[in-house]
Amino acid sequence: MKIVFSDTNTHHRGESNYRTSGVVDAMRLPKDAFYAHQVMWDGWVDPEHPHTHIIGHWNYDDLHGKAKTVCVVSNGDRVDLFLNGRSLGSGVQSHRYLFTFDSVRYEPGTLTAVAYNDNVETSRHSLTTASQPRRLRLSKIENPDGMKADGADMAIVEVEVVDDDGRRCPLDDRMVHFEMNGEGRWIGGIGTRSNRDDNFVGQLDLPLACGVNRVLVGATTQPGPIHVSVCAPGVEPAYLSLQTHAVDQSHYLPSLTLKPRLTRGETPLSASYADRQQSVAIVGAVAGSNGATAHHSFDDNELSEWRSDGERAGAWITYRLARKARVGEVCLKLTGWRQKRYPLAIYAGKTKLWEGLTPVSLGYVRLPIATPVSTDQITIRMVGPTQTSLQFGVMKELAGGEAAELDRARSAPGKLDLRIVEADILENVK
Repeated sequence: MKIVFSDTNTHHRGESNYRTSGVVDAMRLPKDAFYAHQVMWDGWVDPEHPHTHIIGHWNYDDLHGKAKTVCVVSNGDRVDLFLNGRSLGSGVQSHRYLFTFDSVRYEPGTLTAVAYNDNVETSRHSLTTASQPRRLRLSKIENPDGMKADGADMAIVEVEVVDDDGRRCPLDDRMVHFEMNGEGRWIGGIGTRSNRDDNFVGQLDLPLACGVNRVLVGATTQPGPIHVSVCAPGVEPAYLSLQTHAVDQSHYLPSLTLKPRLTRGETPLSASYADRQQSVAIVGAVAGSNGATAHHSFDDNELSEWRSDGERAGAWITYRLARKARVGEVCLKLTGWRQKRYPLAIYAGKTKLWEGLTPVSLGYVRLPIATPVSTDQITIRMVGPTQTSLQFGVMKELAGGEAAELDRARSAPGKLDLRIVEADILENVK
């Protein structure tokens, strides 16, 4: 779940948060993450409309003839990739919505991903290589009832650098210069350059990012035209006009004229999702060590944990399930989840279901079982010392200070300290 939709300084991402977090930037320009979320969440819960999105662009002059990995996000069951009409086969699916194509040799042209359900095409997305930058293009986003001369209304003006066919040039990060006159107030935009300490707020000169940027233009209390122009060396300039309209400032409130969007309709009365997994109750546990506290690992209390004694022989726990189930996934919250990776093996009786190194996370890790086996016992065994990862850095809680104690796992060197805060055994629903 997302904490916020757009860029903020959540968890102190720093002064450049407008380019490094969120699914849209500070000027509400969508990033690839925006389209990925659209694929996964276009519905009340489960996706209700087909979507496919190729991550990135298709402009790699320095990779001509060289191989790269292409990732596609889609809610289809299968995704095929085509380059200039040639089939490159089907992608490898993981995490339900991600399809990966390894060793795709780059050549200019059109890259197309086509999604299918039951061998019927449901959606597609294409990327086409842009040619040389030719001109700047301006467009606007304003009040649907017209921009109001109330001294507070604003319009977004978007600038892009495009080629002869109007395609955005995603590798173009040139500086552009704006001019504005008429009944408007220049508010400006935001940008970043590695050789600059400021962020261009309020300035008439600012850089593009991936061939695009946006600025804000505010209204005055006098109705009239606002003229905006933008130029940059080597490309044709662009011009745009807006018109503000008079309002009775003693009575006007935007909320009285802006219409709500009711296109989603009423909240569904029935379930808006299909169960794919369900928890199988754990009714008991036997541990290789510290067995008296083994129940803390499935007591639905995230402030308690079971911890082994640090010795290899005692670094295991067996959960007894309420019934036999075809276990499709084991979900764990492991102490030190943001910094510690646990080498684990998971068994149903003597049958090994999963082995590997758990990822660091912001909470729970999900360990999928490739071939579910019907069982009423699941054993988790630690097969080596934990490994430390600095992927998330030193996390700070919003209330201040370092993360809680269970998020900071400390073990003596060489010890096999298996520490489980919560375990959830999941059965696939047919």
